[in-house]
Amino acid sequence: MKRAFWWVVLGMLFVLPSWARAVPETDKVWVLIDHASSTLTVYRGQQEIERFHPVAVGRRGVADTRLRGDMTTPSGVYHVTRFNYDSDFHLFIGLDFPNLTQARRAEETGVLSEREFERYLRFYRRHGRPPQDTVLGGDIGIHGLGQADPVMHRRFNWTQGCVAVTNPQIDRLGELVQLGTKVIIR
Repeated sequence: MKRAFWWVVLGMLFVLPSWARAVPETDKVWVLIDHASSTLTVYRGQQEIERFHPVAVGRRGVADTRLRGDMTTPSGVYHVTRFNYDSDFHLFIGLDFPNLTQARRAEETGVLSEREFERYLRFYRRHGRPPQDTVLGGDIGIHGLGQADPVMHRRFNWTQGCVAVTNPQIDRLGELVQLGTKVIIR
Protein backbone atom coordinates (compact mmCIF):
# COMPACT_ATOMS: atom_id res chain seq x y z
CA MET A 1 0.00 0.00 0.00
CA LYS A 2 0.99 3.60 -0.41
CA ARG A 3 2.96 5.29 2.39
CA ALA A 4 0.51 8.24 2.45
CA PHE A 5 -2.29 5.85 3.37
CA TRP A 6 -0.27 4.51 6.31
CA TRP A 7 0.47 8.02 7.59
CA VAL A 8 -3.30 8.65 7.65
CA VAL A 9 -3.83 5.35 9.49
CA LEU A 10 -1.10 6.25 12.01
CA GLY A 11 -2.67 9.66 12.53
CA MET A 12 -6.03 8.03 13.31
CA LEU A 13 -4.39 5.69 15.80
CA PHE A 14 -2.90 8.61 17.71
CA VAL A 15 -6.32 10.08 18.52
CA LEU A 16 -6.49 9.90 22.30
CA PRO A 17 -9.35 8.00 23.90
CA SER A 18 -11.65 10.02 26.16
CA TRP A 19 -10.06 8.68 29.39
CA ALA A 20 -6.70 10.13 28.32
CA ARG A 21 -8.19 13.61 27.81
CA ALA A 22 -10.43 13.72 30.86
CA VAL A 23 -7.81 14.60 33.51
CA PRO A 24 -5.71 17.78 33.29
CA GLU A 25 -1.97 17.07 32.85
CA THR A 26 -1.23 18.64 36.24
CA ASP A 27 -3.37 15.96 37.95
CA LYS A 28 -2.30 12.90 35.96
CA VAL A 29 -0.25 10.16 37.55
CA TRP A 30 2.74 9.08 35.49
CA VAL A 31 5.89 7.00 36.02
CA LEU A 32 9.56 7.73 35.32
CA ILE A 33 11.99 4.82 35.28
CA ASP A 34 15.57 6.08 35.31
CA HIS A 35 18.21 3.43 34.64
CA ALA A 36 21.11 5.73 35.61
CA SER A 37 19.77 6.19 39.16
CA SER A 38 18.09 2.76 39.32
CA THR A 39 14.81 4.37 40.38
CA LEU A 40 11.14 4.20 39.54
CA THR A 41 9.38 7.42 40.52
CA VAL A 42 5.63 7.97 40.47
CA TYR A 43 4.46 11.55 39.93
CA ARG A 44 1.13 13.36 40.02
CA GLY A 45 1.78 16.19 37.62
CA GLN A 46 5.24 17.41 38.68
CA GLN A 47 4.92 16.32 42.32
CA GLU A 48 6.70 13.12 43.36
CA ILE A 49 4.37 10.80 45.25
CA GLU A 50 6.43 7.61 45.51
CA ARG A 51 9.96 6.43 44.69
CA PHE A 52 11.27 2.85 44.48
CA HIS A 53 14.94 1.88 44.54
CA PRO A 54 16.65 -0.19 43.26
CA VAL A 55 14.99 -1.32 40.08
CA ALA A 56 16.39 -4.02 37.83
CA VAL A 57 16.23 -3.84 34.05
CA GLY A 58 17.36 -6.12 31.24
CA ARG A 59 20.70 -7.87 31.60
CA ARG A 60 22.12 -5.66 28.84
CA GLY A 61 20.69 -2.41 30.22
CA VAL A 62 18.39 0.12 28.56
CA ALA A 63 18.61 0.84 24.83
CA ASP A 64 16.83 3.00 22.27
CA THR A 65 16.16 0.01 20.04
CA ARG A 66 15.31 -3.53 21.01
CA LEU A 67 14.96 -6.87 19.26
CA ARG A 68 13.30 -9.99 20.64
CA GLY A 69 15.67 -11.86 22.93
CA ASP A 70 18.43 -9.23 23.14
CA MET A 71 18.00 -8.81 26.94
CA THR A 72 17.65 -5.02 26.76
CA THR A 73 14.91 -2.84 28.20
CA PRO A 74 13.51 -0.44 25.60
CA SER A 75 13.69 3.27 26.36
CA GLY A 76 10.76 5.42 25.34
CA VAL A 77 7.30 6.60 26.28
CA TYR A 78 4.71 3.89 26.92
CA HIS A 79 1.31 3.41 28.50
CA VAL A 80 -0.06 0.75 30.82
CA THR A 81 -2.19 -1.71 28.83
CA ARG A 82 -2.87 -4.59 31.22
CA PHE A 83 -2.51 -6.03 34.71
CA ASN A 84 -1.72 -9.72 35.25
CA TYR A 85 -2.28 -10.72 38.86
CA ASP A 86 -1.46 -14.38 38.09
CA SER A 87 2.08 -13.64 36.92
CA ASP A 88 5.08 -15.71 38.00
CA PHE A 89 6.50 -12.33 39.01
CA HIS A 90 3.76 -11.56 41.55
CA LEU A 91 2.09 -8.80 39.49
CA PHE A 92 2.85 -7.87 35.89
CA ILE A 93 1.91 -4.40 34.61
CA GLY A 94 2.08 -4.56 30.82
CA LEU A 95 3.21 -1.71 28.58
CA ASP A 96 2.36 -0.92 24.96
CA PHE A 97 5.69 -2.08 23.54
CA PRO A 98 6.47 -1.94 20.68
CA ASN A 99 4.70 1.38 20.29
CA LEU A 100 3.73 2.91 16.94
CA THR A 101 6.85 5.07 16.72
CA GLN A 102 9.13 2.08 17.26
CA ALA A 103 7.25 -0.07 14.76
CA ARG A 104 7.34 2.70 12.13
CA ARG A 105 11.09 3.21 12.70
CA ALA A 106 11.64 -0.54 12.41
CA GLU A 107 9.75 -0.59 9.10
CA GLU A 108 11.67 2.41 7.76
CA THR A 109 15.02 0.77 8.61
CA GLY A 110 14.05 -2.64 7.23
CA VAL A 111 13.84 -4.43 10.58
CA LEU A 112 10.12 -4.95 9.96
CA SER A 113 9.03 -5.69 6.41
CA GLU A 114 6.18 -3.68 4.92
CA ARG A 115 3.97 -6.76 5.29
CA GLU A 116 4.92 -7.16 8.99
CA PHE A 117 4.25 -3.47 9.58
CA GLU A 118 0.81 -3.76 7.94
CA ARG A 119 0.06 -6.76 10.21
CA TYR A 120 1.19 -4.67 13.21
CA LEU A 121 -1.21 -1.87 12.22
CA ARG A 122 -4.15 -4.25 11.66
CA PHE A 123 -3.61 -5.84 15.07
CA TYR A 124 -3.25 -2.44 16.74
CA ARG A 125 -6.47 -1.15 15.17
CA ARG A 126 -8.38 -4.28 16.10
CA HIS A 127 -7.14 -4.65 19.70
CA GLY A 128 -6.05 -1.13 20.73
CA ARG A 129 -2.59 -2.37 21.68
CA PRO A 130 0.46 -3.64 19.79
CA PRO A 131 0.99 -7.29 18.91
CA GLN A 132 3.47 -9.01 21.21
CA ASP A 133 5.01 -11.37 18.65
CA THR A 134 6.99 -9.04 16.37
CA VAL A 135 10.74 -9.19 15.74
CA LEU A 136 10.99 -6.28 18.20
CA GLY A 137 9.69 -8.50 20.98
CA GLY A 138 6.84 -8.01 23.37
CA ASP A 139 5.59 -8.66 26.87
CA ILE A 140 7.53 -5.71 28.24
CA GLY A 141 6.30 -4.33 31.52
CA ILE A 142 6.98 -3.69 35.17
CA HIS A 143 6.81 -6.63 37.55
CA GLY A 144 7.69 -7.88 41.00
CA LEU A 145 10.16 -10.55 41.98
CA GLY A 146 7.79 -13.44 42.47
CA GLN A 147 10.13 -16.12 43.85
CA ALA A 148 13.30 -14.45 42.48
CA ASP A 149 16.21 -13.79 44.83
CA PRO A 150 15.94 -10.32 46.46
CA VAL A 151 19.74 -10.18 46.95
CA MET A 152 20.31 -10.75 43.24
CA HIS A 153 17.69 -8.07 42.51
CA ARG A 154 19.60 -5.49 44.56
CA ARG A 155 22.94 -6.31 42.91
CA PHE A 156 22.25 -7.06 39.22
CA ASN A 157 20.12 -6.19 36.23
CA TRP A 158 18.55 -9.57 35.67
CA THR A 159 15.38 -9.33 33.58
CA GLN A 160 14.90 -10.27 29.94
CA GLY A 161 13.82 -6.70 29.15
CA CYS A 162 11.25 -5.73 31.76
CA VAL A 163 11.63 -3.48 34.77
CA ALA A 164 11.54 -5.29 38.13
CA VAL A 165 10.83 -4.00 41.61
CA THR A 166 10.16 -5.91 44.84
CA ASN A 167 6.80 -7.59 45.47
CA PRO A 168 5.65 -4.96 48.00
CA GLN A 169 6.71 -2.20 45.58
CA ILE A 170 4.79 -3.70 42.64
CA ASP A 171 1.72 -4.03 44.87
CA ARG A 172 1.99 -0.34 45.74
CA LEU A 173 2.59 0.63 42.11
CA GLY A 174 -0.50 -1.37 41.15
CA GLU A 175 -2.51 0.83 43.53
CA LEU A 176 -1.14 4.05 42.01
CA VAL A 177 -1.41 3.41 38.24
CA GLN A 178 -4.26 2.46 35.96
CA LEU A 179 -4.82 1.55 32.33
CA GLY A 180 -3.43 4.35 30.20
CA THR A 181 -0.92 5.65 32.76
CA LYS A 182 2.15 7.08 30.99
CA VAL A 183 5.47 5.34 31.71
CA ILE A 184 8.77 6.85 30.59
CA ILE A 185 11.84 4.61 30.53
CA ARG A 186 15.22 6.28 30.13
